[in-house]
Order: sequence, then C-alpha cells, then structure tokens
Amino acid sequence: MKNILFFGDSLTAGYGLPAAASFPALVQQKIDAAHLPYKALNYGVSGDTSAGGRARLAATLARQPADVFVLALGANDGIRSVPVPDTSANLQAILQAVRQQFPAAQLVVAGLEFPFNISPLGNHRLVRYAAEFKALFRPLAQQFGAAFVPFLLEGVLGHRDLNLADGVHPNAAGQQILADNVWAVLGPLLEAAERA
Repeated sequence: MKNILFFGDSLTAGYGLPAAASFPALVQQKIDAAHLPYKALNYGVSGDTSAGGRARLAATLARQPADVFVLALGANDGIRSVPVPDTSANLQAILQAVRQQFPAAQLVVAGLEFPFNISPLGNHRLVRYAAEFKALFRPLAQQFGAAFVPFLLEGVLGHRDLNLADGVHPNAAGQQILADNVWAVLGPLLEAAERA
C-alpha cells in the first residue's frame, strides 16, 4: 500500500463531523472502489495556518512516508489576512521539504479563494488581498510540478445548505463535494501512476 498524506486544516480534518465524513475518508472510498493500492491519511488540524503546518511537517513526515502529498493549507491565513508573501513562503517550504525527503512523491496543491463581501464602498485593500490570495496557489503548483485542484471549496463555499451552522465549514454533503473536487485531479493521477 502507498500513502497519500492529506495535509491541511479544519477543511481536511472534517471539522464538526465524524472522521468518516471528512473528504480524505471519502476519497479513500473512491480509491477502494477503483481498486487502487493507496491509503488516505488525514493530517488535517483545525485552526492550522501555513506557519503551523510548516512547524508540524517534520513530525508528520517522520511518522509516514509520503507517496502522494496533498497540500490543502491557507484558509486560516486568508481569514486572518496573513500577508500573501508569508503564506506563499510557508507553502513553498512545505513542498520543498516533502520533495527533499521523498523525491518520488507526487505533489498535489489545493487552491483556495475568498469571496469577501465587497460593497461599492467596500474595503479596496480586501479586494486586492482576495485577488492576491487566490493567485498564489496555481504558480506554487507549477513551481513544484504539482497537480492542481483549482478551488477546493468549488460548489460549497457560500451554499448555506452545504455548510455547518457557522457558514464556514462544510457539512457531510459539502465534504462529499470537496472529495469530488479533489478526486477529479487525484484519481487520474493515481491511475496513471499505477499504469506507469
């Protein structure tokens, strides 16, 4: 069995839900249905930022070898308006460390974006930040030759019926859509790797 490490925050952890309802667990169901020899490991930590992920990465990689590494961090940076260059530097450091320790690992980057509620008289600094934040993920994936999930929360963000009462965290149905979004990229990657 090969390991897929899902490295993220509450979105990955499945905040407020049973572990079996998190998107990595749902991806495991898709893996099993496709009869692929991979084990999905959930290293989502609620509240984690890119800096927090960078700090805990070494301990995570010491625990499990990574054949595939799915990076899904940055949401909490966005919520806290962490400067985009800081977030980018932390995510680069994470991918670089995985690449150094496991050179053959397939890398996957999950993109994020934020629909800041901007009125015509809204905060233009937030508009600019939202644009810069959204734009950091694709170049990061390209830099490391990683597969890219354009928007992890596609079809879920802003849909009240797909989120918990807090309006921020996906419910079980929302997590299923996250799993579909990730699988659209990860599934073909795993199948190609098995054919190689």
